[in-house]
Amino acid sequence: MMEAVTNKTLEKLKYDLVREGLVEYDVMEKAQELANAQNINIGQALINSNVLSEETLLKFLENKLHIPYVNLDDYTLDKNCLQYINVIDARKYKIIPLFKIEEVLTVAMADPLDLFAIDKIMEKAECSIDPVISSETSIIKKIDEYYKTTNTVGEIYTETLDTGYDWHEELHNDDLSDEHIQKIIRAILKQAILENKHEVYFAHTEDGLEITFKHKGSVFEKGFIPSVLTSSFVSKLKILSNLDPSVSEIPQLGKLSFKVDDMILVASISSFPTVMGERIALKIYKPPVELHKIIKDDSKLQFIKNSLDKSGIVLICGAPLSGKTHVIYSLLNEISKEKKNIMTIESITKYDLPKINQCELNESIGFNLDKALRFIEFQSPQILYIEGMMSKYDYISSLVFSNKTIITEFLAENMTDLREKMSYPEVETFKSLVNCLIFIHSKDSIEVFDKTTIQKYLA
Repeated sequence: MMEAVTNKTLEKLKYDLVREGLVEYDVMEKAQELANAQNINIGQALINSNVLSEETLLKFLENKLHIPYVNLDDYTLDKNCLQYINVIDARKYKIIPLFKIEEVLTVAMADPLDLFAIDKIMEKAECSIDPVISSETSIIKKIDEYYKTTNTVGEIYTETLDTGYDWHEELHNDDLSDEHIQKIIRAILKQAILENKHEVYFAHTEDGLEITFKHKGSVFEKGFIPSVLTSSFVSKLKILSNLDPSVSEIPQLGKLSFKVDDMILVASISSFPTVMGERIALKIYKPPVELHKIIKDDSKLQFIKNSLDKSGIVLICGAPLSGKTHVIYSLLNEISKEKKNIMTIESITKYDLPKINQCELNESIGFNLDKALRFIEFQSPQILYIEGMMSKYDYISSLVFSNKTIITEFLAENMTDLREKMSYPEVETFKSLVNCLIFIHSKDSIEVFDKTTIQKYLA
């Protein structure tokens, strides 16, 4: 579910800004309305409105809270401390570790009064937390720099194929504790990544829980979890993915973050009941990178950016697991710097994107795609990413007619397959509104088509 963007520190102290004469009361009220409308925190609203400079605001917080302010622009972090905070939490809470002395980890925070975030980091890091204040922008910049969500992605997915790695070595360990079950899960996922496989399946059989990897339609058997461990294994996997381990009669959808060497990765996880027991499917997603690392032609890159400045459809096409989501997230990450209301509707949010209002569907409480689409226009999005818009072509067209820019994806094995699927009458209006089409043949072969070329190829 989408959460409002807040900053507990600023919410608590905003009227102190008024009392100290830094902001007029009516200006503060207008800034609060702006923050609510744009789903940003009150501090960002004040800065965007040129009411306060970021430096003035940070100095005010430093004096008020007696918590030191640290300028991260030229700051060098202790990389050994990155292990204490994963990239998911770092982005979510706008927090990054700086250094550790004995049992105290010093962290830079944009919201130092977010006690929930501090407690969660303390629990995971197993040490005390000493916060300092830094700007949200500089923290996000350091997260991008130090967590290596750019260059190391290619290494993990393509160059570090370690065929000698075998998850069974972890299975054969005599330790059968809960912690060891978690190590087995990590080992299986690590082997999938090292073998460049992004789909992992667990299915109940007479021999135990069968493990298979899938890649480009081919299935690779990877052994079994013994029957004696099956229940513990499934339960732990579901707990790590925020699924209910006590429920097995209905499908569930969740998200799992895990680490391979120095890379934090995210997988969507789906459990589905069968007569043999639950079948669990994981799809692993690469973190977003800078868009110019994917679209290397400057003219094509500029054309994509221009297409996002006008109403119409930006359509990303490709085969299953071709990298459509990776391209979309990199694209969204690129335009997050713009001062626009950018929203998403997704089954599972793969990575937290700064300044993007991400909405996650929740079937268990009745918040499905139809309900999201019914109410999304009340939020007045300017750019909207809608995941998996199968058969909703008329609705997408109506959004474009309301001067919105829509980003969505379309499944097609190749250009011939796309041409055939786009020939059906029900997609005629939808097709005519596509301003930009990005077709992913492979990670090294991505084509970009403009409106004229689209009509030519798909006629």
